[in-house]
Amino acid sequence: MTESSGARRAGRFAAFAWMVLGYNILVILWGAVVRATGSGAGCGEHWPLCQGVVIPHAEQIATLIEFSHRATSGIDVLLVIALVWMAFRRFGRGHAVRRYAAASGFFTLTEGLVGAALVLFGEVGNNVSSRRVVILSIHMVNTFLLLASLALTAWAAGRQLSPDLPEAVSRLPAPGRGLYIAYSAGLLGALVIAISGTIAALADTLFPAKSLAEAFQWDFSAATAPILHLRIIHPVIAVLVGGYLLVVAVMTLSWPGSAAAKRMARRLAGLVLLQFCFGAVNIALLTPVWMQVIHLLTADLIWIVLVLLTAEALGWQAEPVASRLSPSPTTAAATPVPHSPVSR
Repeated sequence: MTESSGARRAGRFAAFAWMVLGYNILVILWGAVVRATGSGAGCGEHWPLCQGVVIPHAEQIATLIEFSHRATSGIDVLLVIALVWMAFRRFGRGHAVRRYAAASGFFTLTEGLVGAALVLFGEVGNNVSSRRVVILSIHMVNTFLLLASLALTAWAAGRQLSPDLPEAVSRLPAPGRGLYIAYSAGLLGALVIAISGTIAALADTLFPAKSLAEAFQWDFSAATAPILHLRIIHPVIAVLVGGYLLVVAVMTLSWPGSAAAKRMARRLAGLVLLQFCFGAVNIALLTPVWMQVIHLLTADLIWIVLVLLTAEALGWQAEPVASRLSPSPTTAAATPVPHSPVSR
């Protein structure tokens, strides 16, 4: 297989991987609509069936919303299966694309299992149990890990398209321990924001306030549900961690690094500042559904950009296209592909 044909195969795979990532974001946003509209019980306590049948006779809007979410999630499973199959067919043994694609498949499976647990345990609708809070937090962490795996799959495949990448990377200074700690802390902080945001969004859904004054009164009242006391933690964590991510972005721009990492740093800073504005608007408008969706979309984009920035800054290298792509069926016999160890 020639290098040009291998690059074309890698390019097509990368485009498909980015498409799968985008579709997953849409499914996640629709899931937020399910939660924000209280439609999680629209299919009853049935899973994977809806109201005990494959295609329900939907008389209520909640059933339509929940069923459409399950249908789009089913399509997503098929897309991820195709992604994993293509990754193992087109890339050689030990390639980073294979690992990230396999992780995407795993987290897609666990995403479905956690979603099923919410339904089968009755942790939907107006249920405000502590178990629901725990399962939703696990669900959000799993969702972010799935997005990270899909983004890294597309990123690793796309980096194959730069033939001078290994030489360019070799000229950059090796990342030190402090850099690993800085980016790891940023990733961990983003997960903490996501968990606190999930709890705050659930509280907003279950206890909608008529005014900001009423909302603040509930937050600090000893007579209200415990989840409302947890809601006030989210803005504090968001400001602190968001400020730290801005520091990480500025740090990346000022230190020696790849041009791609600096582009990601600028995007991260812009998204964080934008999210600050969206968060304030979300609170001021008493968290309408459309604003919750925009807020979640921005959070997903921040996470994806942060993951890719970390990968670029710490030098999670993908290998040259000619050395690690699996041979096509027509050229396998004529052109053996070496299997050298994965460079790190």
